[in-house]
Amino acid sequence: MSATCPQAHEQPVAYGARGEASRFYFERDFARHAVKIMPGEFFVAKQDIVLSTVLGSCVAACIWDRLAKIGGMNHFMLPAADAGLGLAGASGRYGVFAMEQLINELIKRGATKANLEAKVFGGASALGGRSMLNVGERNASFVLQFLKTEGIRVVSQDLQNVYARRVAFFPTSGRALCKRLSKTDTAVISAEEQYCEKINTAKVAGDVELF
Repeated sequence: MSATCPQAHEQPVAYGARGEASRFYFERDFARHAVKIMPGEFFVAKQDIVLSTVLGSCVAACIWDRLAKIGGMNHFMLPAADAGLGLAGASGRYGVFAMEQLINELIKRGATKANLEAKVFGGASALGGRSMLNVGERNASFVLQFLKTEGIRVVSQDLQNVYARRVAFFPTSGRALCKRLSKTDTAVISAEEQYCEKINTAKVAGDVELF
C-alpha cells in the first residue's frame, strides 16, 4: 500500500458516547491517523483513518455501510461465570450490549441497517487458565448468531483457533487486515484476564435497543 501525505487525512473525531475509544495515534504503517480500540470500547468514523485492536479470546466486529461509507469497530469479551449469573446469562447481556451499541451509533451517524456488512475476528482459545470455559468459542458463536438474527451479512471472518490477532479496519472502505500473532503472546492473555475480572465485578450500565 502506497503511503500518502499524512496531512491529507483528518484526525479522528470522538463524539463522547459511553464506551467510545479515545486512544488516538498516528499509524506509520498506513500513513493515517488511527484509533486504538481497547476491550469494552468501540469507535465509528466516516474519515479515512484506521481502527486497530489486538484480540485473544475477545471478538471484534467491524461493521460498515457500503453506500454511506461509514464504519466502526468494537472489542468485547463475554464475561466468565458471575456470582448469581451463569456464564450464558452474563455473557449474553454484555455481548448484546456491545453489538447493539455499535450498530446504534452507526445508524445515528448516517448508516442504514439494510446496507450494513460485517467482518469479524478473534475468539481464540488463548485465555490462559480460562480456556476450559470455551470463552473464545462462545464469543465466536455469539457474534455470528447475533449478526444472522439482525440480518447483517458477514462477508469475512477469522475466528477461533489458538492465535491472538492484530486487526486494522478502514471504516470508509470496509477493508480489514488481520495478522495472526505468536501463540506465546502473553501480553494479550494477561490484558484479557484483567479485563475479564473487571467486568465480572462491575455492573453493565444500561440497556440498548436497536432502532
